[in-house]
Amino acid sequence: MARRPVPAGTPEPTGLGHVVDLIRSSIPPLHPAGAPFVAAPLAVAALGRRRRAVRTASLLTAGAMAGFFRHPPRVPPNRAGVVVAPADGEVALVDVAVPPAELDLGTEPLPRVSIFLSVLDVHVQRVPVSGEVVDVVHKAGQFLSADLADASVVNERTSMHLRTPAGHDLAVVQIAGLLARRIVNQASAGDTLTIGDTYGLIRFGSRVDTYFPEGSRLAVLPGQRAVGAETVLAELP
Repeated sequence: MARRPVPAGTPEPTGLGHVVDLIRSSIPPLHPAGAPFVAAPLAVAALGRRRRAVRTASLLTAGAMAGFFRHPPRVPPNRAGVVVAPADGEVALVDVAVPPAELDLGTEPLPRVSIFLSVLDVHVQRVPVSGEVVDVVHKAGQFLSADLADASVVNERTSMHLRTPAGHDLAVVQIAGLLARRIVNQASAGDTLTIGDTYGLIRFGSRVDTYFPEGSRLAVLPGQRAVGAETVLAELP
């Protein structure tokens, strides 16, 4: 099992506690929203422990749910003026588009990056830039496949307007997908958020769009893999 480097002179760790720490650091923690989805199949496995098929299927389901709701720690870059990915997944679109009307950010197209999350990706969302929450608006809609271009317009979504201390306005939009039926956004207007912090979650399979102010320099291309809170999507003007 690989070890993290430690400062010179650090005493050699030994014992069962050290092994437990190594295992714990290798397994991502569970997002609180996933606890019921893991606990339910574990309960079924306990109740049906004498029936191998029930026990096996329930344990596999619990493992799959734990994987879906994993919440790995992330370290955002220490650079001023950058916008990080709000989600893990594949960069599906790098284009210009009109931001959601409900955020009142105007009718002019702005630079946009869309990240598509498959059911295998981490599904928590991260704050792409430090700033104040101006508004959070939920809009009911359809549940088309999130990788379709029209999904940003017609699908159910929750849009968040962020304003940086320098006065730059950005929008982050959580978009439901074909299987997604639940969008969670824990931010509220007036909150001050820090880049890289977790603010929401979508289940199961979805898309997150980020709209940047005019003049931003985009730093990704379609097809790239993004890591939430760590991949730099753009530099602000």
